[in-house]
Amino acid sequence: MNDMTRKAPLIAGLGAAIALLLAGCNGTSTSDTPAPAPAPAPKNVIFFLGDGMGLTTLTAARIYAVGEDGELTIDTLPETAFVKTFSNDAQVTDSAPSMSAYMTGVKMNNEVIAMSADTLAVDPLPDANGNLLANNCGSKNGTPATSLVELAKAQGLATGVVTTTRVTHATPAASYAHICHRDLENDIAAAAVPGGAGYNSALGGGLDVLLGGGKQFFLPLKDGGKRADGRDLVAEMKAKSYAYASNSTEFNAIDGAKTSKLLGLFTSSHMSYDLDRDPAKEPSLAEMTTKAMDVLGQNAKGYFLMVEGGRIDHALHETTAKKALQDTLAFDNAIKAAIAKAKLTDPTLKNTLIVVTADHDHTLVLNGYAKRTGKTAAGNPGVLGVVKDYVSGAVTKDLDGAPYSIIGFGNGENRVQGSRAAMASLDDSVSGANTYHQEGAVRMNAGSETHGGTDVFLGAIGKGSDTFLGTIDNTKVFGLVKNAAGL
Repeated sequence: MNDMTRKAPLIAGLGAAIALLLAGCNGTSTSDTPAPAPAPAPKNVIFFLGDGMGLTTLTAARIYAVGEDGELTIDTLPETAFVKTFSNDAQVTDSAPSMSAYMTGVKMNNEVIAMSADTLAVDPLPDANGNLLANNCGSKNGTPATSLVELAKAQGLATGVVTTTRVTHATPAASYAHICHRDLENDIAAAAVPGGAGYNSALGGGLDVLLGGGKQFFLPLKDGGKRADGRDLVAEMKAKSYAYASNSTEFNAIDGAKTSKLLGLFTSSHMSYDLDRDPAKEPSLAEMTTKAMDVLGQNAKGYFLMVEGGRIDHALHETTAKKALQDTLAFDNAIKAAIAKAKLTDPTLKNTLIVVTADHDHTLVLNGYAKRTGKTAAGNPGVLGVVKDYVSGAVTKDLDGAPYSIIGFGNGENRVQGSRAAMASLDDSVSGANTYHQEGAVRMNAGSETHGGTDVFLGAIGKGSDTFLGTIDNTKVFGLVKNAAGL
């Protein structure tokens, strides 16, 4: 066999291959048609806000729940930062401008909700019912500042707001409303009702989930509410296809995975402290959070969810530390539940960003050289007890010869006038009680302990979380969330 005979089959095979290749290039083959590009993965953001949850409160809550060497879910977040909280006009902020800074990136004045920096907080006037709820902002008093919720809506994402306060309170309001004063809660409620007078049209079709307390600002006076315009906003939202729940039974009966819009108003004012909550009447923050995720998770593009543990702040104002610590634990449980649920569909959280922070500090302090107490349990008040020497275990006394509690406040309603000698009988059974008001160094009116100006903690996990680091201003958090989520 000569060389040409041996090479013929090879040449023929090569020619066939070239012919097939050319046919493919000319578009005559259908076998190699590329598959359509997969749909983009949903991008989800859950922004957790512990109202008033300063670093000392967070430390005390850890000891309360799991002991000095234990870990809360918050403690396990891999990326951390410290956040400066001062407002545009005050060293110590209130919740309105601090949450607004997170949501809009704008530093604004105390009591202002999601408006430009030049907006003045103008006190409301009496309305027709005599309540200080009439808008007195003026027509040229600032302009709305675009929020993360509105940016999410503009991209077609689902949005939700969950809180244990009134849904019209400062922190939740900063997510979806724009107004010169936080106390205008009738106006704030109207901003959430699609198509109605006062609606925030930047929300498009409306929030997909709104859960918390504050029913009084959605109902007219004749129905037990505080609206002077006679509107029944609950009925209006039902007419806009919102499923509605007013108690735990109704809430539990709703299948979130089959519900497109959900409104839940469980109390007239704020929801109960977790220590006092009746599960048959009010769902927990964790339950509200996970059901909100069920509703929002139906959107193929993703969602933005804001969750507030709001009553931490209120208990601290009261100087009832046990209530504050239990609400902090309930907040932490909601974070734990949300992370677990998010990982069911996004195991590595590559498309989900979860941020946890606080809007401001309080004046809670941990006193003395107390021995380790371990977690609070029956028979052990833990961090709620009186100071006992870390060497001898004996009760520590002050200069007046009286015991003092581990937890105290820089200011508050419970301040002994003169010598503390009369407090000689103070013991764990007193300081560890559910309703005990810890002592304050500066005497204030009842419920008027103030915020503190210390930096707060921020923890993050998931998509883009590695950009949260160092000491940052609260306005910078807005940009970090926006960029991480591509909003």
